[in-house]
Amino acid sequence: MTRFAKYAWITLGYNFLVVLWGAFVRATGSGAGCGEHWPTCNGEVIPRSEDIETLIEFTHRLTSGLALIMTVALVVLACRIFPTGHRVRRAAWTTLAFMIAEALLGAGLVIFGLVANNDSVARVVVMCMHLINTLALLGFMALTAWWAERPGQINLHQPTAKLLAAALLGLFCVGVTGAIAALGDTLFPAQSLAEGLAADLDPTSHFLVRLRGLHPIFALLVSFSIMAMSNRLRSSAPACTTMSKILVILLGAQIAVGFINLGLLAPVYLQLIHLLMADAVWVAFILMSAVALETEAEAV
Repeated sequence: MTRFAKYAWITLGYNFLVVLWGAFVRATGSGAGCGEHWPTCNGEVIPRSEDIETLIEFTHRLTSGLALIMTVALVVLACRIFPTGHRVRRAAWTTLAFMIAEALLGAGLVIFGLVANNDSVARVVVMCMHLINTLALLGFMALTAWWAERPGQINLHQPTAKLLAAALLGLFCVGVTGAIAALGDTLFPAQSLAEGLAADLDPTSHFLVRLRGLHPIFALLVSFSIMAMSNRLRSSAPACTTMSKILVILLGAQIAVGFINLGLLAPVYLQLIHLLMADAVWVAFILMSAVALETEAEAV
């Protein structure tokens, strides 16, 4: 493995940790730990407060800042190593664009008070935008690392591309409903599974509570559909066999973790494990898609 590829994979792994810490900020209600100040924390560059919420939020800002610096370095290295127009360069620049958007969305949540106990529609909308941007960021970062040692070209003009695009949209829906469910669990925790299910079906419940029931439905439908599609791809694009098997295993494990999370009423540690698995599923899907499309492109 080349040094650039190693660095790209390390950067991706680090961003997984940043995403998990961001979820920890939400799950612990620490998003307002720095007040409505950004980029400062409660008006200070380095906060003096010993409040745990402030420490959690400030740590997230520090780790996010380092992620931005690492991504800038990724782009610089890509430009030095790969020629103009190379797909690694394009993927690295796209990653940086989504990283900047990630910072702006995070700042917007803080500045407009869409954190802590805020249960508004505006928070849900911005949070979903944040989630989709994060998935795009991780996807292009993974492609930057993957393509660093794999020359080739992607062909999108084929039936398989349409199937993969539909699966991608399905994963976006699962991610969005998952983010809504996680916020609903944080703001409106249930004392028992029966109580939670009753609240989900109660038309007088808060909209976040009523919407969180959509996540397991979308998750099961999309997961089984992608499993079936992955099995089909093994015959039409043999080169993606390994990635398709990894994806199916991750999906199965994620379904199991999801049911455990539901049964235990979404404790914070399980929410983080569930999110980690979701990000792993997403990256595996992106890489499987890249291999499948490239294999068919080479066969044309």
